[in-house]
Amino acid sequence: MTSKNELKPVLVFDSGIGGLTVLREARVLMPERGFIYVADDAAFPYGGWEEGALQERILSLFEKLLDDYRPEICVIACNTAFTLAGAALREKFPDMTFVGTVPAIKPAAERTRSGLVSVLATPGTVKRAYTRDLIQSFATQCHVRLVGSENLARMAENYIRGGPISDEAVLAEIMPCFVEMEGEKTDIVVLACTHYPFVANVFRRLAPWPVDWLDPAEAIARQARRKVPLIEGAEHPDGFDFAIFTSGNPDFATRRLMQGFGLRTD
Repeated sequence: MTSKNELKPVLVFDSGIGGLTVLREARVLMPERGFIYVADDAAFPYGGWEEGALQERILSLFEKLLDDYRPEICVIACNTAFTLAGAALREKFPDMTFVGTVPAIKPAAERTRSGLVSVLATPGTVKRAYTRDLIQSFATQCHVRLVGSENLARMAENYIRGGPISDEAVLAEIMPCFVEMEGEKTDIVVLACTHYPFVANVFRRLAPWPVDWLDPAEAIARQARRKVPLIEGAEHPDGFDFAIFTSGNPDFATRRLMQGFGLRTD
């Protein structure tokens, strides 16, 4: 039987707390692993950052994280971070396995019946060449509307912590996703920010017509599970299952939320 202490943790990284959607799914599939959740809240939101400075920040953060915690695998649960820095992370840390988050354009293109797909993302993800390449590779037969919301990640972050959210403000952010063209309507909206699934019920309530809100969290977790060796007889290790905030000072609502997800914040 493998000793508890031999199992390395799984590190989940996000700009804020949206990556908890991925953590939740990953835990179901990897119950024998401990988890470390890292929120770069000191730099949140990533949308306003200059690309070079943000990539340098992410690489610097991971240099310390990998040295301190030596995880089995790193899950980048942030579209903006991975589409910007994923290749650089793999190049700089070739011995580490990185599982990334990219807009779920391929499955959307496979599922759509109307041919009208929207991608609800952050401005950084929308402008990334990576996103355009996904469309070119997998969705040339579709009309893909890219919607880069300036405010939705911040609104979702507040909502996840139990704060108020304005129907009017949310509707203004999601309405560009709804397209009518030649008698057809958008039938799939890709949630290309891990914060957004937390607000999906609000989206459904306010949407002008029903659509499939595509949440990639489960697919990301499945990919991570494929990359993590399943060791027979392994038990869940002690000492992990905690959250790190780069600000060093999560507020009470955030600490309470982390406890609800089974994560320490001390």
